[in-house]
Amino acid sequence: MYRLLSANRAAAVQKALRVPPTAHNTTTVCCGCGGNSGFAPPIFGHYQQYYQMLYRQMPAVTLAAATATSATAARTQTTIPTQTDAVAQTKKKRLRKPRYAKYVELLEVTEQAISERRSRVKRLKSKKLADFIQKAQLQILERRAREDKKDSKKSKGGALESTQRQPVEYQKIDMEALDASVLESGLYDDRPMLFFGKDEYTKQVVANPEEVQNILKSFNNFRDIIESLENERHEADFGLSTKVPSEDPEVVVDPFEAIEPYINPLERSRPSSATSVVLPAASAVTAKSKKRFKSKIHVNEEQERLAKQRALHMNLVTYLNVCVSANMLSRALSTIIAYRGRVRKSSLPHLSQGLITVDLYNILLHGYAAKGFFERSQELFPLIKEDGLALNEQSYAAIFECLGRLESDEENQRTIAKYIAQAEDEGFGLNQIMDRSKFVADQRDIALDAIRRIRPDFTPVYVPPQLGYDNELLNHLNEHTLPVEGSAPAGDSDYAIMNSKLGYTKAQLEQLAREQLKVELDGCITIKSIEKSKEFANAERCRERLKELEESWRKQISAAIVRDLNTMRAQVRFKPHGFMTYYTYLKTLDTSHFSDILIKELYKLAEGSETFSPTVGQLYKELGQKVQRRYQIEQKKHNGTLEKVGEIYSSYCDLWDSGRTQDNTRQAWQRLVHEQRESGPSMDLPEVPWPSNVLTGVGRFLYNILMRDIKIDANVMRKQKSKSKTTTQPQNLLPAFYTLFRNQGRLVKEEVKPHPVLARLLRASRQQTLTFESNLVPMLCPPQPWSTPHNGGYLLNKSELIRLPHQAIQQWERIGASNPQHLYPALDSLNQLASVPWRVNTQLLDVIVEVFQNGGDAKLDVPQPPSSLPQLPTLPAKDADGNAASNADRAKQFRDKMGHRRKQAEMYSLWCDALYRLSLAQHYRDKVFWLPHNMDFRGRVYPVPPHLNHLGSDLARSMLIFDQAQPLGVDGFSWLKLHCINLTGLKKRDSVRERLLYAEEIMPEILDSADNPLTGRQWWAKSDEPWQTLACCMEIAKVHRCPDPAAYLSRFPIHQDGSCNGLQHYAALGRDKAGACSVNLAPSAIPQDVYSAVATLVERSRKADAQNGLHVAEALAGFVRRKVIKQTVMTTVYGVTRYGARLQIARQLKDIDDFPKDWVWPASTYLTAKTFESLREMFTSTREIQDWFTECARLIAGVCSQNVEWVTPLGLPVVQPYNRQEAKHTARTGLKVTANLPMDMFERPNILKQKNAFPPNFIHSLDSSHMMLTSLHCERKGITFVSVHDCFWTHASTVPELNRMCREQFVALHSQPILEQLSEFMKRTYSFHDTDFTNDGSVEDLSKRQLNRTLKQLPQKGDFDLRNVLDSVYFFS
Repeated sequence: MYRLLSANRAAAVQKALRVPPTAHNTTTVCCGCGGNSGFAPPIFGHYQQYYQMLYRQMPAVTLAAATATSATAARTQTTIPTQTDAVAQTKKKRLRKPRYAKYVELLEVTEQAISERRSRVKRLKSKKLADFIQKAQLQILERRAREDKKDSKKSKGGALESTQRQPVEYQKIDMEALDASVLESGLYDDRPMLFFGKDEYTKQVVANPEEVQNILKSFNNFRDIIESLENERHEADFGLSTKVPSEDPEVVVDPFEAIEPYINPLERSRPSSATSVVLPAASAVTAKSKKRFKSKIHVNEEQERLAKQRALHMNLVTYLNVCVSANMLSRALSTIIAYRGRVRKSSLPHLSQGLITVDLYNILLHGYAAKGFFERSQELFPLIKEDGLALNEQSYAAIFECLGRLESDEENQRTIAKYIAQAEDEGFGLNQIMDRSKFVADQRDIALDAIRRIRPDFTPVYVPPQLGYDNELLNHLNEHTLPVEGSAPAGDSDYAIMNSKLGYTKAQLEQLAREQLKVELDGCITIKSIEKSKEFANAERCRERLKELEESWRKQISAAIVRDLNTMRAQVRFKPHGFMTYYTYLKTLDTSHFSDILIKELYKLAEGSETFSPTVGQLYKELGQKVQRRYQIEQKKHNGTLEKVGEIYSSYCDLWDSGRTQDNTRQAWQRLVHEQRESGPSMDLPEVPWPSNVLTGVGRFLYNILMRDIKIDANVMRKQKSKSKTTTQPQNLLPAFYTLFRNQGRLVKEEVKPHPVLARLLRASRQQTLTFESNLVPMLCPPQPWSTPHNGGYLLNKSELIRLPHQAIQQWERIGASNPQHLYPALDSLNQLASVPWRVNTQLLDVIVEVFQNGGDAKLDVPQPPSSLPQLPTLPAKDADGNAASNADRAKQFRDKMGHRRKQAEMYSLWCDALYRLSLAQHYRDKVFWLPHNMDFRGRVYPVPPHLNHLGSDLARSMLIFDQAQPLGVDGFSWLKLHCINLTGLKKRDSVRERLLYAEEIMPEILDSADNPLTGRQWWAKSDEPWQTLACCMEIAKVHRCPDPAAYLSRFPIHQDGSCNGLQHYAALGRDKAGACSVNLAPSAIPQDVYSAVATLVERSRKADAQNGLHVAEALAGFVRRKVIKQTVMTTVYGVTRYGARLQIARQLKDIDDFPKDWVWPASTYLTAKTFESLREMFTSTREIQDWFTECARLIAGVCSQNVEWVTPLGLPVVQPYNRQEAKHTARTGLKVTANLPMDMFERPNILKQKNAFPPNFIHSLDSSHMMLTSLHCERKGITFVSVHDCFWTHASTVPELNRMCREQFVALHSQPILEQLSEFMKRTYSFHDTDFTNDGSVEDLSKRQLNRTLKQLPQKGDFDLRNVLDSVYFFS
């Protein structure tokens, strides 16, 4: 009859139900509530409870009154079966049910799960349904009556059963007592639904046609009243203990929130007075044995529970924040109550204690504080106490904020004084509360105003931040750091740290910051494309059509979003209160924002590749991320962060203008933030990211609109035959996008493709523009310095400090638990790299754009368009002899076709990458810009903008130069010429002097290359790095023609590249003298080439094998070259496998024209083995260290089932995020936010990846530490420094100082006991204690002992003296 009512509406319904007087004047209890009009127990929404609410047990008035005792007659209804019931039930099981019995069950037709049979029943009219029920039930009752007559002869319990089958009176509804909110909320359906139980007395009730007709009549009356009151809005009183203050009339409350009535948490948490139903305990026979835990992902059941709890907690934090921001406070409260109830009922409470924390309550407390709802805030305090939690600083900050928003009267002041005293009794002083709490908008000012009502002279004292380092390698730099509140030193200050940042006035920087803020607020930037394309004849008409379509699409999207949100709201309103839904997330933005996001997504899809598209899962998540970014921007606009950033950045520009500071950028920013803490929002707010499941769900909702509602006319490209306005061409509207399924390896992936008509329309319109997200392009002003792991980079856009997959949270845990001073070296290095201003080398850019627009050049590494790929020859149906093509020919043609298609896709990808890079360079050609940086989990740094930066290929590196110009000085021109020769790769084995002499010899070629890059002799095109060489030639030509080369202002960066840097670190770790000499750690007259040395060893071994008659060694005669084995030697230190090395060598052998192709695979296998043997012979200590790394990682991952982690010498925690992921297909529909998230800290590690990746990852963390040390010391000296991992850039005039610091910091780094510290850390983290051993000789016990031994067994070291590095010319050159 009714939808199942949720618990918070039970009280209103109970008023409408009248209990008829009984013959014995006994009170009949409905739904187990004891007649109390308070709230029902939480399980009220179940069918059984609801059924009891509608029907009452009738007293014994017939046979039972004469035969049964008074106790039996007055027995209340219970769900516990009696012995007689059990006997009757056992007999029923033996009977075969008739065919029609399947219709006499609980009919519950829902929108999501509906079958054809139940659908037919639902469509029956009320009269037919009543007749059907009557007929079926009469047949069943007749049969049961016959059975009862038989049973009565054998059993004396027949009288009792007959008593229970007496009809109960249907409870009439008193319409006058109905609560208005029940009528408003629409708790009814268009068609009646009758619920049937299986109890004996029910069958007799529903078999009575009059009773059924009364039910239907009552339902119709109930529906008529609701429809008549549909437009009325009355405030419902649910019997709250306190009066809720009226909200501000200007505040727009969401309709979903309006139908979500406030739940008094005190009533919900109060134990129910109803008589509880005691369920029979499971016997030892019937109880199921506990299943053995089996999981490929989790180690044990406890870890699986912790993973689910952590995922749920993350979802709750996000959901409550969104509820508060969307003004859905009742929804947030009901969610907390529902989940705390789950914790209280948990069978393992010790594992569920971390789910509900005081931080969740604090979110809601701040939500109530913003509205001034102090009474509601007070109702949360008993819940916090019941959960065993204690208020913290943030809780008291919310309390004071709430009280500060109320009028100051005597009662208000007493309350404030009470909570001040309570906080101080609990050890929270007012200074501590104001210092450690996070505030947004005006929260700080309101809370401070409340405190000053009691203590007018109170002024909070904020603890200044720690500015210095806490690291042995960097503590000496603290001498330049002044206390936060100290005065400037009396003597001369050293302001050299600002030398690399000077040259910009405050007015210029503020204007640049305004432009950057505009870009970030817009969310994207649209630039002109450099693509040279033909204009179609109908291009203008297509643009007009496209513009019209976009306007109509916007209207369709807006209408569809409103429609689908209303539908979702209607579905959600019937769900329990603790039901986290996507609706709340979707209500955080306006419809216009969603329209803008979907229109941009529409164009991105329509202009995508024909051969490749992201899967729908990727598209959903990316679209959800765009919604999240827009939400974060809107939040910063409303909570005062935007204004506060502007104020602090204006002061930051003062320092860049004056240059009078000894602080680095992080220290200067921290000082400014501390100075402005007295008012406004906090600047160290950690943004709460939406979980990946939420991103996917939000993206799926929007993609459903895009796929279902975006239409395109199939005739849009056709010309109208008549210009008359009366004749219009009929429209043939079709979906603008469709899905297809494509094989990707062993899986089939779903992709989204545009309709061919839409793709043709976009091609014909030729937009000539490219659109980029604002967080994918360089910044127009200096980036915000990283001061915490959560704040830095772009001014408003969220920048991630560490590039990690979404399931990798263990490293974030380690970072959050670290001392902030331990993270300062990494943060300061990122800030130093980001503070370097750049500009585009316009002279070189014009040459590259010309080559690109003329079709590209494969030899110059300028991508060619796919159209330049020649077509495959078609296979003739018959050959010259008239024979049909064989199967082998057709199979070969198919393979060629697939290869041709892959080649086209690869060419298109490379061409698009070059198009984006060159178009952005053209857009920024006359502007100065900055590149914010972040790092990967090992500490290696990268620019955040992916398209225009100094990392990447030769073409990418060649286009950028420093914006700040410095005079070359005495040796600058020599460094410039030496850099040019280094780029060519022609003199790698020659000394510096010989390289400079060679540069003078070929000066005419250099000048010709600069003057006639495309029409001259093109000497530069033969270089290993042609575009960087051409850029250097152009710079040399300018200096060569300058009357005073020493005074020439140069912006050109000079590179100093490490010599096989990975092996350098291994040789230094093991003090390996032979290895150190081969990688230039020791001084030498000419540069040592490790690749040539390895090639020499391999060739010597090959000759010996050839003399012994080995055919593969004979075939390789003359082909064991440096280039063949170079990549394998380089990547061996980074963990390349033998299989990977074989592929590398085979690729090089294929490129040699003279080498016999039949010997490629045997020769590559042979050379791989010989290369590895030669490396082990040359670098004995390196192989021992690498083997120790591998064995430690294998045992840690296998025995401990934990991820390998360590701390870099600069204090950065590192955790390898390699786990065993289980491919799970997420549900494609549904309203509920799934709370299961993959998290590396609770999952089994991938042992193979952990052990193979640990050696290269540890070495990468060392080379990043060396780079960061060099970066920080260069910044302190005012030297411009840029890194591309192990390649350092600076001005020509400062190369000698860079070289000195680079060597000094390498020696300082490896003078630390790195391996010893690593061993101690791993023993402390992973080793087993004596109590962990079973001493039973088991494999597990032996493995634990092996782990303990291995962690202590450090590799032996050599006797190489690290100080030799200081004198090595070719260490970095």
